[in-house]
Amino acid sequence: MKHPRTVDDVMTHAVVSARLDAPVKEIVRSMRRWGVSAVPVLSAEGRVVGVVSEADILGRVPGEDSMGSVTAGSLMSAPAVTVSRGATIAGAARLMGRGRLKRLPVVDEDGRPVGVVSRGDLLKVYLRPDAEVAEDVRHELLTHLIPEGDTALTVRVADGAVTLTGRLPESVSADLALRLARAVPGVVDAAAEFTTA
Repeated sequence: MKHPRTVDDVMTHAVVSARLDAPVKEIVRSMRRWGVSAVPVLSAEGRVVGVVSEADILGRVPGEDSMGSVTAGSLMSAPAVTVSRGATIAGAARLMGRGRLKRLPVVDEDGRPVGVVSRGDLLKVYLRPDAEVAEDVRHELLTHLIPEGDTALTVRVADGAVTLTGRLPESVSADLALRLARAVPGVVDAAAEFTTA
């Protein structure tokens, strides 16, 4: 994986979905067949309007006898919490954390599904090699903070923890440099020991 930044970089592109009128047995069959624990529910226009999860099915279906008459529309959690493919990985993680969600449907600008992102997908960024993370941190700092030619900055990364040392221009705050470093996917922490120019 090279330089993941957005949901599109880590999401699963195949989408298993259900129609509003899909019976619960059909939904369960799809979940088992594709090994997923939830499916987005689509309107007649193909837009994501809700999500049916295993918890929705187990919590609302009273018994086997009535399963044939229960549909995705009556089971789904709505409105659906979705994310755009261009959303940042950190933004998607915050959205999942706030809603205690395990996955999010990824939608295009018209609300149609283009993928699904799970907690596991977002965790992939922490498997990036330290050298790659260091390269991204260096790029962010040099692009946004440090004038061209002033490269008296050292970026070290060990197990995702970034240490910044060297000299910063007087116009640049250490707090801002650390915030930029922490925003790089795969960074677990950042510390700095700067001198000013």
